[in-house]
Amino acid sequence: MDRKHFCFSLFIIVAVLGMVVAGFCKSSKKAAGALPLERKNSILIVYDNYKVDPHLVSAWGFGCVIRTPNQKVLFDTGGDSSILLSNMEKMDIDPKEIKMLIISHIHGDHVGGLNGFLKQNGKVTVYIPASFPESIRKKIRSYGAEYQDIKSSIQISDTMYTTGEMGTWIKEQSLVLDTQAGIVIITGCAHPGVVNIVKKAKQLLPDKNIFLVMGGFHLGSASDSKLKSIVKDFRKLGVKKVAPSHCSGDRCRKLFKEEYQDDYIESGAGKIIIF
Repeated sequence: MDRKHFCFSLFIIVAVLGMVVAGFCKSSKKAAGALPLERKNSILIVYDNYKVDPHLVSAWGFGCVIRTPNQKVLFDTGGDSSILLSNMEKMDIDPKEIKMLIISHIHGDHVGGLNGFLKQNGKVTVYIPASFPESIRKKIRSYGAEYQDIKSSIQISDTMYTTGEMGTWIKEQSLVLDTQAGIVIITGCAHPGVVNIVKKAKQLLPDKNIFLVMGGFHLGSASDSKLKSIVKDFRKLGVKKVAPSHCSGDRCRKLFKEEYQDDYIESGAGKIIIF
């Protein structure tokens, strides 16, 4: 082969290799880019008295769906099943795809939507505090669903834990997620004290940092001095991001926003947090 033909052949080979590499890079970027929401780890607020999506209905109470590529879990059901189910539909969440339901505590604004939800999907396991009355268990069984009493902290899936019952007068459990970003804590009302719940989560996963604390903080009537003390405790505990809603109170949200700035997440019905 003469020099001219050799150079031409070499040029063709280099060009083809360039096209292959370019195509690989393009497909790699596509694969690493935006995934469909159902393939991401996300938390969708489906019930709250605050809202970020004007198309949803807000009402006193709390409920959220934790969605991973492998499962969908509902945490609390708000106070009204019609609002819960309507908001879930608008957020493209099929109740029948929920496999686990976790109830934080007995108050109506967290358990009020239970009947309506179980009418739509009785093939779930409902994790309830052990202190719940027997009437709740009978109600769950009447829809064909199963229940599990929660007394102490346990692991309920590969990446989910419950704190177990905390508090004295009002028994409440919170949800702890083990994510690549760190610990995500979801509280219903945080009656046992939101700082106590964060400390409990750190005991469960001592080698992990706290990435996010979200949900109801039960601080609507707290004084400024108490609120500032809690904000300071969050910083000491290394909480990176916060998303207070429901019973947290406007003043609480304002002070957390002032402290956390870009790490403060405006939360409410319709909010989708991806991690």
